[in-house]
Amino acid sequence: MTETAAPRPATYTPTDRTVPTRSRDRAAYDHEMVHSILDEGYVCHLGFVRDGAPVVLPTLYGRVGERLYVHGSTGSRPLRMAGQTDPGLPVCLTVTHVDGLVLARSAFHHSINYRSVVVHGVAHQVTDPEEKRQALDALVDHVVPGRSYDSRPANAKELAATSVLRLDLDEVSAKLRTGGPNDEPEDLGLPHWTGVLPVRTTYGAPLPADDLAPGIEVPDYLTTL
Repeated sequence: MTETAAPRPATYTPTDRTVPTRSRDRAAYDHEMVHSILDEGYVCHLGFVRDGAPVVLPTLYGRVGERLYVHGSTGSRPLRMAGQTDPGLPVCLTVTHVDGLVLARSAFHHSINYRSVVVHGVAHQVTDPEEKRQALDALVDHVVPGRSYDSRPANAKELAATSVLRLDLDEVSAKLRTGGPNDEPEDLGLPHWTGVLPVRTTYGAPLPADDLAPGIEVPDYLTTL
């Protein structure tokens, strides 16, 4: 009799590290919400400890199912450290979107509306060639979906000069703030404008490279952005 895989839980299990000490009502552990926040971003911040001191680096990333991938030069410190340590490199990875500037009547209650994801775990260097290629395609497609099929794949020399880290989505949480200002009742009559200034990401028209060959049109996957 063939055993079937157990269904994936709809939420990540909260841990001591993923439950915030403040505003716990803003935390969420839903897979779909976490994935949507990750998939909408471009840059993550990767934190780790080097020589006893914290280091945080901004970098591109890509998601494949329940895994995140980041890449860099084979000489970059976190990638070297992940390859040198047997259990991998303990890291904390974050992604944040700012959706609005919340302007209250009092300076104390100014805030931002945001969506964020925090991932704790151990990053491992990807050594399998096929997984590495898939990870690099995912990184390219994360920035512009469909781009990996419309560009030359990395050659052997480029692959040898590139390292990829894998971080499983296991210890994960999202945190969000929505809505307007939360002024004190005694401040409601103050003569100051209050509300939310929305923040949005927009794309301009594609600018062709100076050496683009004549006749090559802007691809559909760019115009749909």
